[in-house]
Order: sequence, then structure tokens, then C-alpha cells
Amino acid sequence: MKLELIRPTNFGSEKEIQTLIERNLEAVFNCRLVATEFSTGAQHAGRIDSLALSEDDNPVIIEYKKVESSELINQSLYYLSWLDDHRGDFQVAVNRAMGKPTDVDWSAIRVICIAPGYKKFDLHAVQMMGANIELWQYRSYHNGAFSLEEVFRRSTSLVATPMPSPEGGQPLLTPGKKAALTRATGVYSYEEHLEDVADSIVELANELREFILNLDESVEEAPKKKYVAYKVTQNFVCMEIQKSKLYLFLKLDPDELSPLPANARDVRQIGHYGTGDLELTIRTKEDVELARPLIKAAFERTGG
Repeated sequence: MKLELIRPTNFGSEKEIQTLIERNLEAVFNCRLVATEFSTGAQHAGRIDSLALSEDDNPVIIEYKKVESSELINQSLYYLSWLDDHRGDFQVAVNRAMGKPTDVDWSAIRVICIAPGYKKFDLHAVQMMGANIELWQYRSYHNGAFSLEEVFRRSTSLVATPMPSPEGGQPLLTPGKKAALTRATGVYSYEEHLEDVADSIVELANELREFILNLDESVEEAPKKKYVAYKVTQNFVCMEIQKSKLYLFLKLDPDELSPLPANARDVRQIGHYGTGDLELTIRTKEDVELARPLIKAAFERTGG
């Protein structure tokens, strides 16, 4: 085998980077494009490079630079403030792009900055900021290869919360158990999903939650109105908690599972809460055990 050095290169313009990401938005960030070069109006005199909607229907702002620049972060945060004050404009754009009325979840706005590098002062500054922001670094090469790496993520809604006691007592952090990294937005919480739920189902939910969060330190919990999502860079499993059962929705291709488990269902053509094409119904501890390898497979499939 002979190794050959591949020389790095750069894009001719920021528009080239933007076009590449927008054409591959679902594959890269699992988002849907809402608008490109979105005008903030004559008074604010700006244009948001890319506006998108996440898989959880959260607003997403994406800004690009072809050189290291502190302006990228400052500009992105300016647009974050503008968007939060102009929710109606974004809602109209979303309905137009999706072709139907779509409920936007404003519990978190995702800000993504993409550049070839960041100054150490910028990396330090974003750690001090009180806004959700992600810094992604790209590399482009003469042979056409392109890489994109996350170098920083800050979410003000990430808090460490103890694992609930299965017996319904006070939450405890015991050896071998990890605190849940929860996107506690102040709108929804994991505990709210356990209200008016049978004790046996609460115990199953807590057992699954502990297993999922202990897959990797990078796993985050994101409670939504109708379900609880678990993600790394994107959701890999969502848990919908009902009074007498649980539903898990996993990022797995049902066609690759033959035969489907008895408690599984292909929901690609069936409307449902949460993201994922495979549904698992959980009523017993045996169902939990059957779900474990599938959850792990979904985690690995989505890049975990």
C-alpha cells in the first residue's frame, strides 16, 4: 500500500460552502431547509445564510465563513436575537417551505457556525455566552473530499439531573448511574411525562432512560411536549410515555430487521410523535430486554 498526501484546499466563496451544506442538510444535520439568504428586513439590514427546521421542529440558524472570523459568531448571535423577536416571520416561512401549517417548537433555537477554524479567543468566548451555539470546522481537499467536525457545542438548557428512583422515592445519584444531561428548557421536563402513569410503567421508563443515557457520555435527553428524545448530534430514540405502556421510536430501517420483533411495527407510513421509523411497544421487563440491542443499534447507526 502506498500512501499519498492529499493537499487541503478551500472554497472560492462562502456561497459554495452554503450550497453544499444546504443540498445535504438532512444527511449532515438532519434538518429541513426553510429558506436561504433570508432577509431580516430594511431596518435590520441583514440576511441569514440558511434557515432550517430540526427533526424536533426547532428553528435552526446556519452561518458560514471561508476564513477564521470572530464576526461569524457575533453575527450568528445577532440573528438569534432577531429570530426570537420575529417568530411570526419564521412561522410564515416554515409553512411555505413545508407546504402545510407546521407547529414550530420554540423551546430551543439551534445556532450552527461553520468555518475552517476558530481562534482560541472565540472558543473561550462561546463558553461564557448564554446562548445555544455549535461551532463546526470543515476541511476541503483537492481530491474532492470534505469533512465536517463539531468542535464546540454550548446549550444553556443542558443541566445535570439525578436519575429518578424506580421506587418513587427521592432521586439519587448512585455509583454506576449517570446524571441525565437534560435540555431542561423550562417548557417541558422528563418528570412531567411520568404524571398519572402507572408505577410499573414509570419503573420501565426509568430503566430504559438509565440504559440510554449510559450508552455514552455524549447522549442528551431532550423532553418535548409529546415525547422525550435522546440524541447525540441527532435523535436516535424517542420515548412516548402513556398510562399503561411505552412507545419507543428508533432510527432503524424496518426492512433490515427480518422478521420484526413481535412488539415492533413499521411506522414509516403511519403518523406518530417522535422521530424514527421503527416503533416498539413496551409493557413488560421482557420488552425492555428485547429493546436494548435495538436501541444500541440505533445509537450506533446515527453516529454514536
